[in-house]
Amino acid sequence: MLSLATRAEEQATAHIARQCLSSPTRLIAADVTISPTRMKRCPNCRRDYFDDSLTFCLDDGTRLLEGPAADVTPTEIMPSHDAATLAFKEPVTTAEIQPGVKKSRALLAITIAVILVVGLGWMGYTYYDNNRGHQIGSIAVMPFENIGGNPDIEYLSDGITESLINSLSQMPTLAVKARSSVFAYKGKIATPQQLAKELSVEAVLNGRVVQRGDQVVLNVELVDAATGNQIWGDQYSRKVTDLIQLQNEIARDVSGKLRSKLGGGGQMPKNYTENTEAYQLYLRGRYHWNKRTPADLKKSIEYFQQAIDKDPTYALAYGAMAEGYILIPGFGIGTQDEYYAKARAAAMKAIEIDDSLAEAHNAIAAVLKGHDWKFPEAEAEWRKAIEINPNYASAHQWYGEFLSSMGRDREALAEMRRAQELDPLSLIINGMLAMALSNCGMHEEALEQLRKTSEMDPNFPRTHLYYAEVFQRMGRLDEAADELAKLFVLAGGSPEESAHLVAGIKNSARTGGEKAYSRAKAEMMESHTPKVRPPAAVIAANWARAGELDKAFGILERAFREHDDSLLMLKAPMMDPLKGDPRYKDLLRRIGLPE
Repeated sequence: MLSLATRAEEQATAHIARQCLSSPTRLIAADVTISPTRMKRCPNCRRDYFDDSLTFCLDDGTRLLEGPAADVTPTEIMPSHDAATLAFKEPVTTAEIQPGVKKSRALLAITIAVILVVGLGWMGYTYYDNNRGHQIGSIAVMPFENIGGNPDIEYLSDGITESLINSLSQMPTLAVKARSSVFAYKGKIATPQQLAKELSVEAVLNGRVVQRGDQVVLNVELVDAATGNQIWGDQYSRKVTDLIQLQNEIARDVSGKLRSKLGGGGQMPKNYTENTEAYQLYLRGRYHWNKRTPADLKKSIEYFQQAIDKDPTYALAYGAMAEGYILIPGFGIGTQDEYYAKARAAAMKAIEIDDSLAEAHNAIAAVLKGHDWKFPEAEAEWRKAIEINPNYASAHQWYGEFLSSMGRDREALAEMRRAQELDPLSLIINGMLAMALSNCGMHEEALEQLRKTSEMDPNFPRTHLYYAEVFQRMGRLDEAADELAKLFVLAGGSPEESAHLVAGIKNSARTGGEKAYSRAKAEMMESHTPKVRPPAAVIAANWARAGELDKAFGILERAFREHDDSLLMLKAPMMDPLKGDPRYKDLLRRIGLPE
């Protein structure tokens, strides 16, 4: 059986706890004051109480006696606040408790103090959370749903989504997830809470598009990603010829709703053309550009050119065209000299029209780096692009690749991390982040990053290329060869031929170590690689790892005469066998790379 004093303490503690949890503010200003003309006294220990909600002595559990106030200092449970002395309304009732049990007050005092701290802390947090307006610093504009399923207006739903992403990205205090990340959810069902976790955003913008004749109807809602509660929603109905006005109105309304919830506000989104036909052609171009196939890239450039024909001052179309030209040589459908020249012309025209276009500065930076080898000027352009639009993931990615070329691996890693934060589902950015980690000697972290990338798409060829390189750096040659086999098949080779070649590479590695492995790999690259031949610098690196330095430098010299931009890999770890040779420093000097 519990002691009598313990039962009295439990009564008081339970009563205080109930009051704290039901209304923490009552601990600040009690709504019952103690009469200054009444008191209670313990007949056993003679302690006086001025809290008439107590029935038993807190020291020994004896029932208190009522009587007139004595000229003594009152004993209070907690200090007074203003005119209100802390007290509680509910009387404590229990069976009669026999006197004579003496208990220390320490346990009760500690219990009350803990409850007080927890109650006040909870109250303070709740007050802050409810009054701070739940500031929003990040958002994902999800792919707008094409309600009718009409493929002829798919470009419209995708284009409006991308335009809103670009518009909201102009708000400097708002982090906007990049297109490639949000479009990974196209056609899928995802809750706001799921998006909050996977994309690290605080708000989600959803939309539905339906075209009825010459009318376009959009239903848009802004949702709190943590709770799923709608912050704002509206419906818009406009003619197809009023698309520019429609996009601007939605961007303005969303920006207005977000501005009140942003720490530093934000500027209104910018409009790049008033010509509706040019805008629709631009949207069609972007629709094909994002498919990233050789045919679609060429088709996108055709649409961008048509948009420019409709509005010769359409800087955004020039910038998109420049980025398209830069990508084409990587698909083996044009020379660098031809398409870099076109990219330069388009980017410079965009900058001439509007110097505040991040895409144009990003494109001209790529030309200055990859074609002109004017590295300080290229860096200045990338810094300009990021200053204009800090949310532009591709600018961070391309700048990170530039820094890696300069041998500034830690800075490159920081830029890749930032690009991945902005575009967490981009396969190329996730792969490049893995290589940036490996370049800094963080090979296990690189493998983990590649594992995550492979989960997104196990058939993305570059993931297996990067896996093979990281495994080779770690001396895990069998695993590196397995990744080469997967890469060979994804590049168009037959599984049978792949298995035969990789078996030979593995056998070479087992008998001759990394040098033999690298020799077999270089021979495979030169004679058996399907469709697209690896960059010259990569083949040279494998000959260097095989100990064939003369052969490696012969390939690099030929690449120099052809102005091959793969030479910008010279600072990479795979080139380490060359770095002690005087010819290596001479090559760096002629290219303009830092030693």
